[in-house]
Amino acid sequence: MSTQALKTSDIEVHGYCAPKYERLREAFLGNFRNLGEIGGSFAVTVRGELVADLWGGWKDFEATTPWEQDTIACVWSTSKGIGGACFAMLIDRGIASYEDKVSRYWPEFAVHGKGDLTIGMLLSHQSGITGFDTPATLDDLFSGEPAAQRLAAQAPLWPIGTASGYSNVVAILATELFKRIEGRSIQQFVADELKGSFGLDISVGVSQQDLPRVAIMLSEKKMEAVNTVPVANEAQRGLHNPPLTSDVATTPGFQRADIIAMNGFSNARALASMYGLLRHPGQDGRRLAGDAAVAEAAKLRFDGVDRVRGIRRTWSAGFLRNVENCWGPNAQAFGHGGWGGSFGYVDPVADISVGYVMNLMSDQMDLNPRRRALIDAIYAAR
Repeated sequence: MSTQALKTSDIEVHGYCAPKYERLREAFLGNFRNLGEIGGSFAVTVRGELVADLWGGWKDFEATTPWEQDTIACVWSTSKGIGGACFAMLIDRGIASYEDKVSRYWPEFAVHGKGDLTIGMLLSHQSGITGFDTPATLDDLFSGEPAAQRLAAQAPLWPIGTASGYSNVVAILATELFKRIEGRSIQQFVADELKGSFGLDISVGVSQQDLPRVAIMLSEKKMEAVNTVPVANEAQRGLHNPPLTSDVATTPGFQRADIIAMNGFSNARALASMYGLLRHPGQDGRRLAGDAAVAEAAKLRFDGVDRVRGIRRTWSAGFLRNVENCWGPNAQAFGHGGWGGSFGYVDPVADISVGYVMNLMSDQMDLNPRRRALIDAIYAAR
């Protein structure tokens, strides 16, 4: 691929666009010109081929350190889609089924009426556990197996199968379950399989050797998760126990933790490629998972008002299905976005996959105009 550059004032956008998709470069550049973008990356595949791989801007407010081709950043809840891909791989290998009960692999989980919860229900936020039910610290949140056992012992906030409640602790439960089924934690599985075997620049947490590549998450003021999701019911209180602020991403505990719901580190190229590998083989002829497993992963498992988000959510097993055109015009698209603005998704109808990673955080979530500008440009270019 040839590398091109387009400059506006002190912003330089680098990378490749296939000739038909030059408007994607313009949309990405427009985010810097018009919407305050500081630094980021944006990538798109069409029918498995990378047609846009762009990066630019700065890793800091002071504009002293450029965003490079190999820069990575915390993608917050975009990480949940990475966890969804890991479970799809596990299911594809015949090790388990989404319809298996969690208690089959984790008998202690069955207490307080949770015995009928399936893997698919857990990954679609139907467990009734949205956080710790007694005061917790960040050390508790990042403690791994002790946190999982504490959460597994809790009573659900609603009868199993009757509601959904978005959470970050789903990752604590999911990685413990994954380890009981597969033998490795999701963190280790990502290191061995996604990064090691498939060459995707994705990690759960970040190693010391990769820290120089990390763009620090930026905001005009320290962001608090409670400003994105209010506290008006028990499910929402669980999400904010303990409370999170955006600067947690720089702490050693966060960077070491195995909590796939929130501490994935990646870039746009890797996210777009990961979602692309759910549909098409890579250059070595391998996919992450076959059609049957991907279809089961993307299957609608809950459609209704989520008790934590307070809005309609259409959950599948680890992914958010398209709702209110958050992933473009096609209902079959699925993926996940993250606090601040990053996202990744695949649209099987248009046969595209997309990744976007940035460091300037926003509370606008699905309405983030930077997201909308990029997604609109993709479909306009087809």
